[in-house]
Amino acid sequence: MIKPASLREHLVSALPDLARDPDRLLVFIDQGTLAATFAPGLSFEYRYTLNLILTDFAGHPDAVMVPLLSWIRRHQPDLMANRDRRDQIAFQADILGNDKVDLDIKLPLTESVGVHRSKDGTFAIEHYPEPELEAAFEAERWRVYLKGVLIADFQSPPA
Repeated sequence: MIKPASLREHLVSALPDLARDPDRLLVFIDQGTLAATFAPGLSFEYRYTLNLILTDFAGHPDAVMVPLLSWIRRHQPDLMANRDRRDQIAFQADILGNDKVDLDIKLPLTESVGVHRSKDGTFAIEHYPEPELEAAFEAERWRVYLKGVLIADFQSPPA
């Protein structure tokens, strides 16, 4: 699976607090299933809930959500484009005090994997990218401010 590491890398690079202490971002895969058919080849799809837990977070939640949505737009666009899936990005926050929270985010993700027999009889595996959608935002540097305070600074994922 490729998406968990990709999202982790994106969030760590987007949030200065995580860049200083990346071990505060915990990543788990929950409720995983494998969808396959009896079609020729052994292609399949991973389906799982990605559980991100950001511990002792002292920033504003927007600092996490904006880079998260930027990543989703590129790597799981159906969560935004499909009206029936828009409310499937879930989160909880445990308030630890006046200035810190543990933030728990759950994302339903899929990854399509092609497995095809080569002419020499071996099998080749290919992880398919998400279908291309018209980009509303080009890959660029984002600086996000809340009430004049910089809360996130990141490079949006390239197409």
